[in-house]
Amino acid sequence: MEPSQQNDPNKSNISAEMAALEDKAKQTFWGKLGCELLHTDEKTAIIALTAGKEHQNLLGIVHGGVYMSLMDNAMGLVVMSNQQNERTVTAAMNTHFLSSSSGGRLECSASMIHQTRRSVTLQAEVTDESGKLLAWASGLYRKI
Repeated sequence: MEPSQQNDPNKSNISAEMAALEDKAKQTFWGKLGCELLHTDEKTAIIALTAGKEHQNLLGIVHGGVYMSLMDNAMGLVVMSNQQNERTVTAAMNTHFLSSSSGGRLECSASMIHQTRRSVTLQAEVTDESGKLLAWASGLYRKI
Protein backbone atom coordinates (compact mmCIF):
# COMPACT_ATOMS: atom_id res chain seq x y z
CA MET A 1 0.00 0.00 0.00
CA GLU A 2 1.28 3.45 -0.87
CA PRO A 3 2.25 5.72 2.06
CA SER A 4 -0.56 8.14 1.16
CA GLN A 5 -3.05 5.26 1.42
CA GLN A 6 -1.71 4.17 4.79
CA ASN A 7 -2.73 7.56 6.22
CA ASP A 8 -6.10 7.70 4.46
CA PRO A 9 -8.80 5.72 6.32
CA ASN A 10 -10.97 5.80 3.18
CA LYS A 11 -8.35 3.73 1.33
CA SER A 12 -7.84 1.00 3.95
CA ASN A 13 -9.82 -1.63 2.01
CA ILE A 14 -7.83 -1.47 -1.22
CA SER A 15 -5.41 -4.21 -2.21
CA ALA A 16 -2.02 -3.29 -3.57
CA GLU A 17 -3.11 -4.70 -6.94
CA MET A 18 -6.21 -2.47 -7.07
CA ALA A 19 -4.19 0.55 -5.93
CA ALA A 20 -1.75 -0.07 -8.80
CA LEU A 21 -4.68 -0.42 -11.20
CA GLU A 22 -6.14 2.88 -9.97
CA ASP A 23 -2.78 4.59 -10.46
CA LYS A 24 -2.60 3.26 -14.03
CA ALA A 25 -6.20 4.34 -14.69
CA LYS A 26 -5.39 7.97 -13.81
CA GLN A 27 -4.11 8.33 -17.39
CA THR A 28 -7.47 7.22 -18.84
CA PHE A 29 -11.07 8.44 -18.74
CA TRP A 30 -11.13 7.46 -15.04
CA GLY A 31 -8.55 10.17 -14.35
CA LYS A 32 -10.18 12.75 -16.62
CA LEU A 33 -13.44 12.23 -14.76
CA GLY A 34 -11.66 12.58 -11.41
CA CYS A 35 -12.56 9.18 -9.95
CA GLU A 36 -11.09 7.95 -6.69
CA LEU A 37 -11.19 4.36 -5.44
CA LEU A 38 -12.33 4.06 -1.82
CA HIS A 39 -13.10 0.34 -1.45
CA THR A 40 -13.21 -2.82 -3.50
CA ASP A 41 -13.64 -6.53 -2.93
CA GLU A 42 -15.15 -9.47 -4.84
CA LYS A 43 -18.73 -8.33 -4.20
CA THR A 44 -18.64 -4.52 -3.74
CA ALA A 45 -16.84 -1.33 -4.74
CA ILE A 46 -17.07 2.28 -3.66
CA ILE A 47 -15.67 5.16 -5.69
CA ALA A 48 -16.05 8.93 -5.45
CA LEU A 49 -15.36 12.18 -7.20
CA THR A 50 -15.71 15.86 -6.46
CA ALA A 51 -18.00 17.28 -9.13
CA GLY A 52 -17.17 20.78 -10.31
CA LYS A 53 -18.12 23.03 -13.22
CA GLU A 54 -16.44 20.64 -15.68
CA HIS A 55 -18.95 17.94 -14.66
CA GLN A 56 -22.02 20.14 -15.19
CA ASN A 57 -24.30 20.48 -18.19
CA LEU A 58 -25.66 23.80 -19.48
CA LEU A 59 -28.39 23.73 -16.81
CA GLY A 60 -25.71 23.98 -14.13
CA ILE A 61 -26.30 20.46 -12.78
CA VAL A 62 -24.07 17.41 -12.89
CA HIS A 63 -24.39 15.75 -16.30
CA GLY A 64 -26.16 12.38 -16.31
CA GLY A 65 -23.17 10.91 -18.12
CA VAL A 66 -21.08 11.57 -15.00
CA TYR A 67 -23.50 9.49 -12.91
CA MET A 68 -23.50 6.75 -15.55
CA SER A 69 -19.71 6.74 -15.80
CA LEU A 70 -19.37 6.50 -12.02
CA MET A 71 -21.77 3.58 -11.87
CA ASP A 72 -20.19 1.78 -14.84
CA ASN A 73 -16.72 2.22 -13.34
CA ALA A 74 -17.81 0.98 -9.89
CA MET A 75 -19.65 -2.04 -11.28
CA GLY A 76 -16.69 -2.78 -13.54
CA LEU A 77 -14.36 -2.79 -10.53
CA VAL A 78 -16.51 -5.40 -8.81
CA VAL A 79 -16.41 -7.57 -11.92
CA MET A 80 -12.63 -7.12 -12.22
CA SER A 81 -12.15 -8.07 -8.56
CA ASN A 82 -14.41 -11.10 -8.88
CA GLN A 83 -13.41 -12.31 -12.35
CA GLN A 84 -9.66 -11.66 -12.23
CA ASN A 85 -8.80 -14.16 -14.97
CA GLU A 86 -11.65 -13.12 -17.29
CA ARG A 87 -12.02 -10.21 -19.69
CA THR A 88 -15.45 -8.60 -19.39
CA VAL A 89 -17.32 -5.75 -21.05
CA THR A 90 -20.48 -3.83 -20.23
CA ALA A 91 -23.29 -5.44 -22.24
CA ALA A 92 -26.23 -3.43 -20.87
CA MET A 93 -26.87 -0.69 -18.35
CA ASN A 94 -30.28 0.50 -17.19
CA THR A 95 -30.08 3.87 -15.42
CA HIS A 96 -32.62 5.81 -13.37
CA PHE A 97 -31.89 9.48 -12.71
CA LEU A 98 -33.65 10.32 -9.46
CA SER A 99 -32.42 13.76 -8.41
CA SER A 100 -30.00 16.43 -9.57
CA SER A 101 -26.91 17.93 -8.01
CA SER A 102 -25.00 21.10 -8.80
CA GLY A 103 -21.74 19.52 -7.65
CA GLY A 104 -19.71 18.56 -4.61
CA ARG A 105 -18.61 15.17 -3.38
CA LEU A 106 -20.40 12.28 -5.10
CA GLU A 107 -20.04 8.69 -3.96
CA CYS A 108 -20.94 5.59 -5.92
CA SER A 109 -21.35 2.12 -4.49
CA ALA A 110 -21.79 -1.04 -6.55
CA SER A 111 -22.59 -4.61 -5.64
CA MET A 112 -22.93 -7.93 -7.41
CA ILE A 113 -26.42 -9.43 -7.44
CA HIS A 114 -26.08 -12.45 -9.77
CA GLN A 115 -23.56 -14.30 -11.90
CA THR A 116 -23.53 -17.15 -14.38
CA ARG A 117 -20.74 -18.79 -16.37
CA ARG A 118 -20.94 -16.06 -19.02
CA SER A 119 -22.28 -12.93 -17.30
CA VAL A 120 -22.40 -10.89 -14.11
CA THR A 121 -25.32 -8.67 -13.04
CA LEU A 122 -24.73 -5.78 -10.67
CA GLN A 123 -26.40 -2.72 -9.23
CA ALA A 124 -24.98 0.70 -8.35
CA GLU A 125 -26.10 3.98 -6.87
CA VAL A 126 -24.77 7.52 -6.70
CA THR A 127 -25.36 9.66 -3.63
CA ASP A 128 -24.35 13.19 -2.68
CA GLU A 129 -22.59 14.35 0.48
CA SER A 130 -25.82 14.27 2.49
CA GLY A 131 -26.59 10.70 1.39
CA LYS A 132 -29.34 11.76 -1.03
CA LEU A 133 -29.86 9.17 -3.79
CA LEU A 134 -29.17 10.79 -7.17
CA ALA A 135 -29.10 7.82 -9.57
CA TRP A 136 -29.48 4.05 -9.58
CA ALA A 137 -28.50 1.52 -12.24
CA SER A 138 -28.32 -2.15 -13.01
CA GLY A 139 -25.64 -3.49 -15.28
CA LEU A 140 -24.98 -6.69 -17.19
CA TYR A 141 -21.34 -7.56 -17.87
CA ARG A 142 -20.40 -10.28 -20.36
CA LYS A 143 -17.31 -12.41 -20.28
CA ILE A 144 -15.48 -12.25 -23.63
